[in-house]
This record gives sequence, C-alpha cells and structure tokens, in this order.
Amino acid sequence: MRVIADHYGIFDDLFGLAYFVPRVALNIQYPLDGGNLSCVYNGNVIKPAEAANAPEVSFDGTVDPITGKKSTEDSFWTLVATNPDAHFTDSSSEYVHWFISNIPNGDVKKGEVLVEYLPPFPPKGVGYQRMVFVLYKQNGKLDFSQYKLAQNETNNLEKRTFKTLDFYRDQQDHITPAGLAFFQSDWDSSITNFYHNVLNIKEPVFEYDFPKPYIADQKFFPLKQAFNLYLDRYRDPKEINQEFLERKLATTHPFEGPEEPLRFPNAHPIRGVPSWLKTEIRKRRLGIGRINDYN
Repeated sequence: MRVIADHYGIFDDLFGLAYFVPRVALNIQYPLDGGNLSCVYNGNVIKPAEAANAPEVSFDGTVDPITGKKSTEDSFWTLVATNPDAHFTDSSSEYVHWFISNIPNGDVKKGEVLVEYLPPFPPKGVGYQRMVFVLYKQNGKLDFSQYKLAQNETNNLEKRTFKTLDFYRDQQDHITPAGLAFFQSDWDSSITNFYHNVLNIKEPVFEYDFPKPYIADQKFFPLKQAFNLYLDRYRDPKEINQEFLERKLATTHPFEGPEEPLRFPNAHPIRGVPSWLKTEIRKRRLGIGRINDYN
C-alpha cells in the first residue's frame, strides 16, 4: 500500500517529505441502491454519485501500528478523510471531508464526529481528484474540539480548509498514522445539483486551452507529400470546410437528393490528372476521408 500511495503522490501532498507504512487495513464500503457496495481499494475510481453518502468503515482496532501485532488494551482512533486536489484558492491546502475522533476499539459508529461527511465534488474539466482516508491511533482519549465544525458551517468550504501536515505536527506526540486508503473521483451529472443545492455556489467548469499545432514554414517544392493535403495545412479550416460543403451541394438535387454513387467506383479509370488529384477523386467516389463528413 505504501508503494501505491507513493506512486499517486499521497505522502508528498499530505505529509511532505515524510511517510509511514500502513499497518492497519481499512475496509471502506459505500452502500448503493439494491444492496450493492462500492468498495475503496488502492486508488480505484468511484463516481461522486456513488460516494454521495458516508461510507461504512471498519478496521481491526486491536492492532498496534508500531509493531503490527495485536494488543488486548483498549484503544482510541481518529479517522480523517481529505481531498488534496480540491481546494479552490490554496493549492497547498486540502478540504476535510470527514473527521471522526476517539473511535473506541475500532468501532467507528461510536466515535465523535467533528466534521460531518461531505462527498467529493470534482468540477467538470479538472479530471480525477483523490479522496484520502488516514487512520491514526491515539495515545488515549483526546480533545479535538478545535477542529469541530458547527452544524451551520458544514457546507462552508472555507471552514473545511485543512492541512494534514500541520495537523500531524500539532498532534504528533499524541497520535500515530496507522492506516491509509484512497480512491479517485471525477465529475458526473450529480455534481451540478450538489453545487447548486448543497454548497449554494455556481458550478465551476474548467476548459483546457490547447496550444495551436506547430506548422513548419511552407516549402516551395514539398517532396513526397500529397500536394493538396500539404497546401491545406496553411489554409483556414473554415475555408476548407466551405469548399467541401459547396462541392457536395453542387451535386445534390434540391428535391431528388444527391447523385447515385457509382456501383463499382474503382472500376472506372482516372486518367490525365496528377497522382494527388487521382487519390482525391478515388476518395470522393468511395466516400472516405474529409468528404465523408458531408455525406
């Protein structure tokens, strides 16, 4: 698990230069309609609609994260779920999606919920975002009231700003990282409703501005290249589209439709034209290439 998390940059984005070896296995399952479950594995994809409700989490609360061996003593745990890719205003910060502390002996339902569960909300156009669950073992029962969100602050994203590294620095004498699980999520149609009705903000949409393709300087005698295709590189695409459309309309009767295609197009010889034009005519007869866009 440590190697996979390292590959996905989990430790770099959450703990900086530090890392830990997860010794306590986290079993995280999202309940779906019909009694099905969507399980969190090692970076698998779970859609926002599938992760709309808080998951069912279980783990062995008797495992010592230092030795990896079982212990008979009572234990307390903290579970924090954050998204290191979602913050809109500070790329070095995360949003905390779930925070449960003082979990007795691995029974998550009996833990103290400091931050209510918030499903992932990746905007359209940003690709995949990581949802990371980190389990800590506490030295004893602790007071994390400074991290608690009031009920009216649950959907306030600024209040959910969180930094795992700062949290661990403040609490490193009292907690030990023990378990790790994460999944990836990207936009689906349920996100639009979530932004409008839950977060009460306008849904952001991101588009990538692709650079224009590089075109080398035009040569007077291009060698081993189709003459017409070479010249088309330096023409306006709209002009080319207009040319093909006009050619199509010129052979289309307004009431009877286009001309009937040749039954055996390759059986009719093409003579007296250059090779590049012969290829163009052959494609036109077969309805392949760019002319196919207007058939």
